[in-house]
Amino acid sequence: MSEKEQKKDKKANVPKLRFPGFTEPWEQRRLGEAFINLQNNTLSRAELSSGEGKVKNVHYGDLLVIFSEVLNVKKEELPTIKDESIISKYKESFLKNGDIVMADTAEDETVGKCTEIEGLTEEIVISGLHTIPYRPQSKFAPRYLGYYLNSAYYHDQLLPLTQGIKVSSISKTSLKSTYISYPKSLVEQGKIGNFFNYLDHLITLHQRKLDDLKKLKKGLLQKMFPKNGEKVPELRFPGFKNDWEQRRFGEIVDKYVDAVNTPHEGYNRLGIRSHAKGTFHSYVKKGNELETAQMYRVAEGKFIVNITFGWEHAVAITDINDAGKLVSHRFPQFSFHDDMVPDFFRYVIIDERFRHHLWLSSPGGAGRNRVLKIEEMLKYLMIYPSKQEQERIALFFNQIDHLITLHQRKLDHLKELKKGLLQQMFV
Repeated sequence: MSEKEQKKDKKANVPKLRFPGFTEPWEQRRLGEAFINLQNNTLSRAELSSGEGKVKNVHYGDLLVIFSEVLNVKKEELPTIKDESIISKYKESFLKNGDIVMADTAEDETVGKCTEIEGLTEEIVISGLHTIPYRPQSKFAPRYLGYYLNSAYYHDQLLPLTQGIKVSSISKTSLKSTYISYPKSLVEQGKIGNFFNYLDHLITLHQRKLDDLKKLKKGLLQKMFPKNGEKVPELRFPGFKNDWEQRRFGEIVDKYVDAVNTPHEGYNRLGIRSHAKGTFHSYVKKGNELETAQMYRVAEGKFIVNITFGWEHAVAITDINDAGKLVSHRFPQFSFHDDMVPDFFRYVIIDERFRHHLWLSSPGGAGRNRVLKIEEMLKYLMIYPSKQEQERIALFFNQIDHLITLHQRKLDHLKELKKGLLQQMFV
């Protein structure tokens, strides 16, 4: 190899983003040369226990869904094996800190997902069904392999090697031929592993805050709205004492219609997510418009429902971002009377009782064959307080929703940051 080619090869084996002070090109070896195979068991989930037994088990289902790149066996709950004969059978394959467990089967492209073992002291842990346990033949810094083997640089090598249609799998033989890259310096490896571990710590903290806020909101919704058959809620703002009123839905709303000719130069369309998860928008290009002469313009502060998926709780209260979008006749809108606060009803329509009423009001077969009968939907008994109390409740939950949105954005940003850095800090 010429000097020019050597320089080019060294440059090719250096990550785009690197900690200061490290300049050497990374090493590259085949996985079959860098690791040895350990033995895994084939016990199904039904043969495992929860907390009973001396031997802990890494099941591929947990690996694919629950465990992250690094598995701390002291912090995570692992299923156990009651049969103590396993101890002697798999003694040579007890996992150690730094070992890798890979899922060799999955229903999607997550096949090959790995986790690196850490936190072991006296625990006995073995690799379970549909997993391949590996032990590095040379020393690696803690956590480096867990993050590298889950990066796109390594995982993309696996995709052409997988087999199967509904269920994908990868063989030990195929894995042996894949390449792993790593810096020679254990210090650099350690910096990389610790950096991504810190990012995961931040992600976990924000996820926990987000989960706590959602749990808080759920609990307050149960306390600040009357239970079935009651006229006042358990928890209330000071100054409000009167019973809540109860009227049929059709008595507090009117049908709202703003018909327009179907555009033929493209338009923004509104859709409604099932399970009362709000609205979404999409752009309809010229030539893809509905074959109907008329559509309907959405306005802010309206109750809107998709009659085809009303049974699946496809309802929403529109906001300023929805205004001006177009819908078909299958998305009727309703205006609230002046003494009603649309934002308040945003939290009423998510109630399970309303969902059940929508399901009962949608006769027919399965799926799209069920069509909501509007006149039946409007018979639902809505319970609500005075306009002033509606406004206080709506403002309160709007503030909680704002906090949830902020934490969700921070969490999404951290996940995207991690994803981008995984692409830039490995080769």
